[in-house]
Amino acid sequence: MLATMLVDLDHLLAYPIFDPARCSIGFHPLHSIYAIIIYGLLIIIPNKYTKIIGVGLLFHMLTDWIDCLLM
Repeated sequence: MLATMLVDLDHLLAYPIFDPARCSIGFHPLHSIYAIIIYGLLIIIPNKYTKIIGVGLLFHMLTDWIDCLLM
C-alpha cells in the first residue's frame, strides 16, 4: 500500500510543484475523477494484488480530499 504513494509523482507536472492552497483532486492527472473511477474498478478485479492497489489508491484520494476540505 505504500507504493500507492507513487501516484503523487504527477505533482511534478504542475507549476509550482507544491502549492499549499491547491487541491490535488481534479487538478493533477492521476487525481482526476476518471482516474478515481479506474481505481474503484481495480477493487472488483478478482486478483488480490489489484484489490490492494485499488484500496490504497482510493484511500490516498480520500486523504487528499480531506486535505482539500481543511484548506
